[in-house]
Amino acid sequence: MATVRIENAIVWTGRRLPSGDIAVSDSVVMEAGNILTIGATAKRLEADEIIDAAGGFICAGFGDGHVHPLFGGLEQQFAPVRDQVSAEAIAAAVGQWADAHPDAEWIRGEGFDHTLAPDGVFMAAWLDAVVPDRPVVLRATDYHTVWVNSEALRRVGYTRDSVQPHDGEIVMGKSGDPTGTLREWGAWRPVYALLPLVELETRMSAIAHANECFAAAGLTWVQDAWVEATDVNTWIEADQRGLVTCRVAMALWADPNSWRDQVEQFVAARTQVVAAGSPRLTANTIKFFADGVIESATGALLEPYCDCPHSKGLPNWHPDELKKAVAAIDALGFQTHIHAIGDGAARMALDAIEHASVVNGARDRRPIIAHTQLVDETDIGRFAELGVIANFEPYWAKFDSWQTELTEPRLGKERTNRQFMIGTILRSGAPISFGSDWPVTTYAPLAGIQVAVTRKMTATGPSWMPQECLTVEEALLAYTSGVAFQAGDDSAGQIRPGARADLVWLATDPRAVDPMQIENIKVLGTWADGQRVWQ
Repeated sequence: MATVRIENAIVWTGRRLPSGDIAVSDSVVMEAGNILTIGATAKRLEADEIIDAAGGFICAGFGDGHVHPLFGGLEQQFAPVRDQVSAEAIAAAVGQWADAHPDAEWIRGEGFDHTLAPDGVFMAAWLDAVVPDRPVVLRATDYHTVWVNSEALRRVGYTRDSVQPHDGEIVMGKSGDPTGTLREWGAWRPVYALLPLVELETRMSAIAHANECFAAAGLTWVQDAWVEATDVNTWIEADQRGLVTCRVAMALWADPNSWRDQVEQFVAARTQVVAAGSPRLTANTIKFFADGVIESATGALLEPYCDCPHSKGLPNWHPDELKKAVAAIDALGFQTHIHAIGDGAARMALDAIEHASVVNGARDRRPIIAHTQLVDETDIGRFAELGVIANFEPYWAKFDSWQTELTEPRLGKERTNRQFMIGTILRSGAPISFGSDWPVTTYAPLAGIQVAVTRKMTATGPSWMPQECLTVEEALLAYTSGVAFQAGDDSAGQIRPGARADLVWLATDPRAVDPMQIENIKVLGTWADGQRVWQ
């Protein structure tokens, strides 16, 4: 393998000095997939290839601690509903796609804006007007809300007499009939169970697309945060075809209704991935959904919603059952990864992790609570006490239409201004990592860094909760060594001799630009295991 030197660079190592500063050098040498040396020694060594970084910024490859590559890749295969600006425009796009695909039995779309209807309730009749004779199923950008037409309701058997699932909501209208809006898994999974299986080649195209996006954004490790049993083989096949350019840690989804039956499957999947022998794939994590999302009033809260004073949301697990499930998978050596949006869900997740640590004893378990949107003040210190990694999606930490249209009316002003307390939890001593939840929002780490630093929508607008803003270096650490810590990978996240040669080359030092321009910095190169996967 060739020896490569990058010189004339700002090499931000990610390694903190006793002074508190991050060590910076000007050159780095890679050999055999690892960092050989940096600085003056690097400049003295012979190299097979020399890259002049022209003053650009080199740091460890970015990681994404919570992302959905298959979902993001598959969006390209269906009706183009993302970025439509009204419910009517969404329906029109669906109708045009249906006309262009007369042989499609089901019409699918992923990623529509769920703020475009009052209270997030979309009507089946709006889709019936464009596709009356085939079932239509569209999933919102929150991936917790689904909009269907009347034919889809008919096929799944939803009527005014349907019994509401315990883990979802079939939204009913004033007439008592289903509206066409389905919230959470219990309501929409029966519809998705009727969909034709996505063909293997389509799934391969989705993974190829996702990996191209990741490489172009400087990502070298991702946590696929929702892997069902069938897609373990999908990832292995894609890797064997050479479509996977980054490390992928699969988080196997635990069904609250059947997790006991899944435990053997989890162990078998982990064994299967090890047997495949790929250095890029692991399956050591189990994903739990403690609750839904606040926008749909399914996030689990400690106190009732303002616009629905009889409801505290929709937890997906009974607290005692979540404790048992987390303890069971923890005892088998799996890492816990819990989606928790509401403060009630965050407490339930912390309680489950605490229970597992007590019954199973001490070990380096590095559990993750993902999203960490709303946390009660009394629970903030528990992250550090329990060694829980607070995974944030920093791009969400701005006061956008999700907040104005759906979240603030449901939470009220006081709770609204306690969301995404990234700075507070970091200062509490807890480990943090960053992710994107793509395709919910952009996978680009630079866009996430910009929001983490500014918490602004526009350059002239105010920062939302400015006390929670991070420095650029704190945000960089969360996307590099923070995610590497989540991955349990001591060979990644920093630039130092012996570390894995996962690097990203940025055209400009993000510490030196207007913070509102960080997301516009070009990614000039990405290396994974010393191999250049983007230029």
